[in-house]
Amino acid sequence: MSVMPNIDPKAGEAAKPRVLDPAELDRMAMHFVGNLNRYRENIVIPKSNGPVQIKTNEEKLIETAVESCAFKSAMACVMGYGLGAALGLFSASVNPNMADPFANEKKQTAREVFREMRSTTHSYAKNFALIGAVFSIVECTIESKRGVTDWRNGTYAGGITGGLIGLRAGIKAGIIGGLGFAAFSSAIDYYMHMR
Repeated sequence: MSVMPNIDPKAGEAAKPRVLDPAELDRMAMHFVGNLNRYRENIVIPKSNGPVQIKTNEEKLIETAVESCAFKSAMACVMGYGLGAALGLFSASVNPNMADPFANEKKQTAREVFREMRSTTHSYAKNFALIGAVFSIVECTIESKRGVTDWRNGTYAGGITGGLIGLRAGIKAGIIGGLGFAAFSSAIDYYMHMR
C-alpha cells in the first residue's frame, strides 16, 4: 500500500526520481498510523461488587467444564457415595442384631461384624450415589431446557427423581415419593437461598 501513485514504466524518463520506494513508504505508514486493530487497554468496569478480575481463557475453560452437566452429575454421585457410606457406617454400628451375650446362641466374630458393616455401608453408599446422580442429571437437564435458574428446577427434579425411585414399589409409591421428594427439594432450596 504505497502512498505514491503507480507510475507507468514508459514514462520513466520523464518522471522525477523517488526519494523513498513503496516498501519504505508502507513501513513508515504502519509506524505512524499503526494497524487497524484497536486494543482497549483501559477498560472501565464499575467496582460496585468488589475488585474486578478479568478471567483468562484457561479460567473460562475450567469454569465451563465444572459447570457442565456431566461434571455436576459425577460430583453428585461421588459425594452421594461418601455421604451414604458415612450414614451406612453409622447405622451399621448401632444395628441391634448383635447376639445376646447371656443366650446360648453362637456369638458373632469380629470378621462377621465387619463383613456385615461393609455390606450395609456399601448398600447405603450405592443408593445415595444413585439418588445424587439421578437428581443432578434431571435438574441440569431441566435447567438447560428451561434456560432459567430458579427454585422450580429443584422442585421438578425432586418430583421426577422421587417418582422414579418410588416406581420400584408401584404407582402409588411413585406418586407419593415424587411429591415428598419435590417438597423436600423445595424446602432445601428455600433454606439455601433465603438464609
